[in-house]
Amino acid sequence: MEATRMGIQNGVIGSTAAWGRIEPAVIDIAIRRLQERKHDWALLPISEKVHHLDQMREAVVRLAEKWMETSAKMAGLPLDSPWLGELWMGGPWALLWGIDRYRETLTALAAGTDPLALTKGSRITSSGQLAVNVFPLHPHDHLLISGVRAEVWMEPGVTQQSLADSVAGFYRQKQPQGKVSLVLAAGNVSSIAPMDMLHKLLAEGSVCLMKMNPVNDGIGPILEEIFAPLRAYGFVDFVYGGPDVGKYLVQHPGIDAIHMTGSIHTHDAIVFGAGEEGAARKAANQPLLDKPISSELGNVTPTIVVPGPWTEDDLRFQAENIATSKLNNCGFNCVGSQVLVMPGKWAQSDKLLYHLRAVLRGLPSRHPYYPGAEERKEQAASHPRAERLGDRPGDPVLIPGLDPSADEAAFREEFFCTALAETLLPGNDPADFLRRAVVFCNERLWGTLAVNLIIHPATLREYRHAFEQALADLRYGSINVNIWAASGFMLSQTTWGGFPGHTLDDAGSGIGLVHNTFLFDRAQKSVVYGDFTPFPHNLHPRYLLHGERHILPKPPWFVTNRQGTAIARQLFYFTADQKAWRLPGLFWHALRG
Repeated sequence: MEATRMGIQNGVIGSTAAWGRIEPAVIDIAIRRLQERKHDWALLPISEKVHHLDQMREAVVRLAEKWMETSAKMAGLPLDSPWLGELWMGGPWALLWGIDRYRETLTALAAGTDPLALTKGSRITSSGQLAVNVFPLHPHDHLLISGVRAEVWMEPGVTQQSLADSVAGFYRQKQPQGKVSLVLAAGNVSSIAPMDMLHKLLAEGSVCLMKMNPVNDGIGPILEEIFAPLRAYGFVDFVYGGPDVGKYLVQHPGIDAIHMTGSIHTHDAIVFGAGEEGAARKAANQPLLDKPISSELGNVTPTIVVPGPWTEDDLRFQAENIATSKLNNCGFNCVGSQVLVMPGKWAQSDKLLYHLRAVLRGLPSRHPYYPGAEERKEQAASHPRAERLGDRPGDPVLIPGLDPSADEAAFREEFFCTALAETLLPGNDPADFLRRAVVFCNERLWGTLAVNLIIHPATLREYRHAFEQALADLRYGSINVNIWAASGFMLSQTTWGGFPGHTLDDAGSGIGLVHNTFLFDRAQKSVVYGDFTPFPHNLHPRYLLHGERHILPKPPWFVTNRQGTAIARQLFYFTADQKAWRLPGLFWHALRG
């Protein structure tokens, strides 16, 4: 991968063609300029921020194809791969969607109207919390992502009457103060970095210095073009380099705050230092860092499978769903499924695992581009229960039948590769199993970022109370029902981050949240709901009777979707211009997936 070297261009940091050492003086100049402009950004009229978003939006559309070619090269995928759809959805489309959602909220604020008018009402949950409906909002939402809906749950104590006072807090300040935030980008999904930066800019009123991750710094020049108007005014800048540059930046007196997406190990090294001395400082809760840090640090992601009256078609489809949640992006997702939580007394548990093995074995091999991936997979494969489902690099490993009471690495360490574990829990009925699954996930698995829950519509209707109680009790920032947790990331109206309550010395999945384009100040978590079976199978009475009324075929993000790239590309361009003539082609590809 071609890396980049820093240089000064028109007063801002720019990139040149070759890698070289970054001089501290170059970084100092960039940070000094951001310090000079931070209060100007904080006081900038909202209408001007909307104007900047419009310019960015145009650049995203203009640069999308270049972005995709660069992403494909870094991921080792040919340009005709059906898996390029993953890169479209997790790259240009996610950023375009996020820009549009922030724009809607800021436009309402600039006009002096209530951005909550854009939502679709709210409800009181079984736990007494207020849940605001944030998706779908527009007619084309129902059409393009049919059957999917999402809520943001507020912290206890927020009421319908007080909700308006818990929205867009930065913009209610009479004299907002600016700050310079360092954003340490993730290296796996290319929209993470710009979306993190948008949150800092628009939700917190902070100017930003983005340090690109060396794994995907090839995307950096494209993001520089997208953020070019803001760079020209000194509101954002970019820097490249390795750990030495990162260490210099986090300790720099001109950096007021830090946001990172990465691992708990990187977080702790930043906050407490490395090695034995760092571990001792963490144990004593004596941080070296003297500035606030927010973070998203991944998860041992569980997928809870609730027993129910599944057919063979259901088993096959959900096997594809689970396989996708593991193998999307070759397993390099902070919410890639890691522990399949299955009902031990369900007669179809073995059948589901049979179909899952078949799907995993039947997929072409992927290039494991992320550093250390094969070493981590080999470590997982060394487990005595491990099954290798292929001998090629990137082929998956399955570890079935783990004892839920054992001290297993799969329960406490994120694999971040193509390894998947399974455990069986007791339960005499779906309600009993759900209670046990919630306790297991909350107490035994590391992290609180996201959880998947798969439940048949008939089971959901019969055990509605137990299902709602499970949603209330799960201590995760994103709960995803019949849909993979990546949806909670990509929608952007939803919140993204660990469940509230983590501290510097026990950061878990991270502190704070991003996305949240309605700018809720007291959001606790988000819940995304999908449908159990795809169109047209959902037209059978067994599904229609339980509310499966949608027109979503096999989702384009499924690793088994042969039309994934064509669907995602068409979806991006329809999102960009809303032209109706694009719809027939989009539906044609979707139905052939």
